[in-house]
Amino acid sequence: MIEELTVRNFALIDELKVNFGAGFNVLSGETGAGKSILIDALSLVLGAKGDGASIREGADEAEVSAIFRVAPSPELNEWIEKYKIQPEDDTLMLRRTLRPNGRGSASIQAMPVTRAAMVELADAMVDIHGQHERQSLFNVAAHRKLLDRFAGIEDRVRAFSLLFSELSDIGRKLSELSKQEGQMTREADFLRYAAEEIRDTQLKPGEDGELEKRQKILSRYEELSAGLEQVLRLSSESRNGALARLRDAREQLMKAARIDSSLSEAIPRFDGAFIELEDVIEFVRHKVDAAEYDSGELVRVNERLSIIATLNKKYACGTVDELIDYAQSASRRLEEFDNRDEERGKLIARHDQLQAELISEASAISAIRRQFSSSLQSKAESHLRALGMADARFTVKLAGKQNAEAKPVVGSYGIDVVEFLLSANRGESPKALKAVASGGELSRVMLAVKTVLSESDTVQTMIFDEVDAGIGGEVARSVGEHLHGLSTRKQVFCITHLASIAVFADNHVQVDKHTIDGRTITTVHHVEGEERVREIARMLAGDRDGVASQHHALRLLEERSGSGARSGKN
Repeated sequence: MIEELTVRNFALIDELKVNFGAGFNVLSGETGAGKSILIDALSLVLGAKGDGASIREGADEAEVSAIFRVAPSPELNEWIEKYKIQPEDDTLMLRRTLRPNGRGSASIQAMPVTRAAMVELADAMVDIHGQHERQSLFNVAAHRKLLDRFAGIEDRVRAFSLLFSELSDIGRKLSELSKQEGQMTREADFLRYAAEEIRDTQLKPGEDGELEKRQKILSRYEELSAGLEQVLRLSSESRNGALARLRDAREQLMKAARIDSSLSEAIPRFDGAFIELEDVIEFVRHKVDAAEYDSGELVRVNERLSIIATLNKKYACGTVDELIDYAQSASRRLEEFDNRDEERGKLIARHDQLQAELISEASAISAIRRQFSSSLQSKAESHLRALGMADARFTVKLAGKQNAEAKPVVGSYGIDVVEFLLSANRGESPKALKAVASGGELSRVMLAVKTVLSESDTVQTMIFDEVDAGIGGEVARSVGEHLHGLSTRKQVFCITHLASIAVFADNHVQVDKHTIDGRTITTVHHVEGEERVREIARMLAGDRDGVASQHHALRLLEERSGSGARSGKN
């Protein structure tokens, strides 16, 4: 509920602060005193569009702030989760500034927010009814929520919406898979062929390197063989062979060592080198003895290398190892396609299951809505008659789209589009509320509906401007009683010119207009006791001080107090 409103440099208001209480709050005052200015200021801090013309003349900026005491509700909890702004001691402070260019700033709990965020929060906390831009009854989407709340199926509809979101997600996934189907099929065919072709070639890791070595040997076999024979001839132990001459060299080294003993240490090193050389010569001799040349093998090697080169070019690889990796990767990718087919099958099964569940649940929810819509219509019309709209017909219309087969189209909240319609006068067909209801009629329609829904509606504060338009006598009294009854469960504000409504107030705020130092300013203050009697007298007869008007005012206040209404602070 609204606990405090502070306004500075807004229209006729220089600076004021007003506190409000629970129950029924009435704002009264002379015509033009500025009662609606307070509602305009409150609307501004609740996210209404700002107009630089509203800034008090001579000021650079207007400022409005409000302190709300909040209670948990699904809508408020959703807002808190979305914007991560927490109440402090169950209160939220909203602040809005306005500059001449129409711009300004907005904050909640001193954190900057967008105007849209303020509107979302306001929708969770406050209903304003009158000639203001935000009319909850003009929002057709709200009608479905109000009916569901009245029927007690909000949680059920919320669960339905979650299932519908899951169905929509699955539908998008299946659609995406269908779009990819052709490309995936072509890719799978290519990968399957590639994997089989590479696998059928029976490649071995490093095979290309070995083949290239063998190709080099075979293609230059004669040159290789001649070279090795020359090595053996030059290094043999036959006359003039390297080994024979090295043996002679060793004999000479031994003789020299007998003359110069320091040469002795070179002999073991010489012997080691000689032995190593003998091993090399033996290795070459073995290669020569074992060498075989097969022209057919060279053909086979060349053919194998040609096959590998073709595969490398086809699959953009550089080596046999890369080809083997490519084949393995293709096999893994094919497994993913197989898994995707399995996933697609599961998605289709879940889609069909959800679709059947949603169709059944949507029908069940629709049946409940139709059952409770009749009750809501009947109760609302009963209250409208008591509020002076005897010929009014209130209709809860349930309609929905149909597909080409004339079957209901299921949406995120079921198969129904819910709209409240009104025929304000006899002989007129019901039409959208925005099209047929005046400000005063709309306020009374909202009062009737909210009275019916008051135990289930989560909005804690309701503001009625013009609810008394065009009424008087017993109807005005009935409006007062309805507002008072509604205030047992909500904080209710009402701007009124009628004493028969004002006497029901728990908190009575008087709005006055004064001229100070040549400037007009609007002030507000709570009226109690004798001061309240004088204000009720003014509302009755335009005479605050007349004995008869004061007596009448006092009698009305006592009657309301005696009939069980809370007379508050008087």
